[in-house]
Amino acid sequence: MSAHESAGAVAEAAAVLAEATRTGTPCPPVRSILPEQDVHAAYAVQRLHIERGLAAGRRLVGRKIGLTSPAVQRQLGVDQPDFGALFADMAVPEGQPIAPGRLMQPKVEAEVALVLGADVPHADPTVADLLRATDFALPALEIVDSRVADWDITIVDTVADNASCGLFVLGSTPVPLDRVALRAVTMTLTKNGETVSEGTGADCLGSPLTAALWLASTLADLGDPLKAGDIVLTGALGPMAVATEGDEFTAHIEGLGTVSAAFASPAAQGAPA
Repeated sequence: MSAHESAGAVAEAAAVLAEATRTGTPCPPVRSILPEQDVHAAYAVQRLHIERGLAAGRRLVGRKIGLTSPAVQRQLGVDQPDFGALFADMAVPEGQPIAPGRLMQPKVEAEVALVLGADVPHADPTVADLLRATDFALPALEIVDSRVADWDITIVDTVADNASCGLFVLGSTPVPLDRVALRAVTMTLTKNGETVSEGTGADCLGSPLTAALWLASTLADLGDPLKAGDIVLTGALGPMAVATEGDEFTAHIEGLGTVSAAFASPAAQGAPA
């Protein structure tokens, strides 16, 4: 495929995903549009999405890391994580129900979020660099979503689709990194009071800090480094759980506390205040 054809494919894939977002109707996989297994083209689609969001007045507040599980990497035929963009309008305050229809095919996963207090500009950051740059950690729920019908995705589809990011919820009690060993934390995620996912910090690329180092290095290499104030969702600590209207989720992460999210039911949405 020529450079001109590739650019056309990127624009077409971006248009298909944008239309799915606009209509709320999932689309077919975009891997049939883009060059086969071309992750660079998929990131070009994602960059177009980010540029258009910024042009429309959305505010970029950080990044998410995906594919941190070796099992999921094997399933999609890749040997490294991926990343997507977090905008301010994707953040849901704890206690605010998620309206029916806001997402298409939501799933919930529990993660460690890092909030940076300094830039991480180097392409070869050390753990010490990252520790110094991080203001605090928080428990987080990432509510992943796919614009691709039936979650029929490969690495190309999910990267193009902003790493299948939907919304996120942050806990409200910051914890300095010297008070928690992120590799050793344990996580329990409940859905309507029943445990649906468990894991540890080591299940996220060996440690959430390892995942964050990968992201910092990758973004610095691309000339778009992590900056002070950025939120970094470091990746799932355990399997994701399907969410439907009326569901309530709570994650407890040892040393970081709890974070919850609720999906409103249509009846609750339509009830008088």
